Amino acid sequence: MEQRIGIIMNGITGRMGLNQHLIRSVLAIRDMGGLPLVDGSKLMPDPILVGRNKQKVEEIAKRLSVSRFTTDLSNALENPDDIIFFDSSTTQMRVEILKNAIAAGKHIYCEKPVSEDLKGALEVVRFAKQKGVKNGVVHDKLYLPGLLKLKRLRDSGFFGRILSVRGEFGYWVFDGDMIPAQRPSWNYRKNDGGGIIKDMLCHWRYVLDNVVAPVKSVSCTGQVNIVDRWNEEGQKYISDADDAAYALFELEGGIIAQINSSWCVRVKRDDLVTFQVDGTLGSAVAGLHNCSTQHHVNTPKPTWNPDQPQAINYLDHWEPVPDNTEFKNGFQSQWEEFLRHVVEDGPWKYDLYEGAKGIQLAECALQSWKERRWVDIPEIIV
Repeated sequence: MEQRIGIIMNGITGRMGLNQHLIRSVLAIRDMGGLPLVDGSKLMPDPILVGRNKQKVEEIAKRLSVSRFTTDLSNALENPDDIIFFDSSTTQMRVEILKNAIAAGKHIYCEKPVSEDLKGALEVVRFAKQKGVKNGVVHDKLYLPGLLKLKRLRDSGFFGRILSVRGEFGYWVFDGDMIPAQRPSWNYRKNDGGGIIKDMLCHWRYVLDNVVAPVKSVSCTGQVNIVDRWNEEGQKYISDADDAAYALFELEGGIIAQINSSWCVRVKRDDLVTFQVDGTLGSAVAGLHNCSTQHHVNTPKPTWNPDQPQAINYLDHWEPVPDNTEFKNGFQSQWEEFLRHVVEDGPWKYDLYEGAKGIQLAECALQSWKERRWVDIPEIIV
């Protein structure tokens, strides 16, 4: 037996909306014959694509065999058969768009951040609670194989008492002059909601909270390194948003985490993002897919002697963590969980409130940068 579920997908002409959410998630579920439910039936997503550029939306719909598309979001929200609203449009418009969808009685799933500021995010959280709609925000990095292995190690007690975390994220984003830029130009304009602190600290909040321990305070410094950039039309513009951030976090239990985030760094590490967790009994280093460990009993004893070549190959003393399971695309996995949450009331913890916590951390980091001090993270009361 097949059960249809209508999904309004707004903002799917952008990179994330198109590739991760439409193609690799919703249409992937469609193409595998639907999502299996507890009662043995299959849940078949039926998306309607929404965008402001009719030509782009129509081309995507035809190319991907999606029968429904529109440029009229208000009209789409009026259809009672489409019960889920997904948004990956611009952050500046998100609060108003989500409120309209909630008012129409739609269950909400959206990209992060929920809003440009915590005030707007909490307005959406409270409105969704008032209207009784189910809701969620993307927490994709928790589904990365490397971080799933890292969490498995934590849950098993492998680390003993966790002491510290070191994270390195980023790569060189070309300015768009001789080589086209890899990221949209709005990322580097403050008035358009750009900046790596707003973009990435939302991620680091849920990663630290769920994989290591809850964040209690932050000290952060940002930088604007590359001022001259070129936009999608090849026109030069001034970048005034932070393109690098260096943050210290104090976590529950006295754990100290340090995460460097930069679009102005060249990669000499195993992956575009790596996390090292050190504990009294062992350490682990995780990237997007792989994770390696070194237990206390396998830790080599180094000798400091700058007059002699290093005798120990330290990389040889790390052991890879096996997959032991099949890992799906993380975006698809989260979509499947949210769909089951809507239809079967399945477990789900990544709601709009959790998304607001990410914005809170970014705001506290910006405050820390401005005031050059540690900032405590208070509990959010809704």
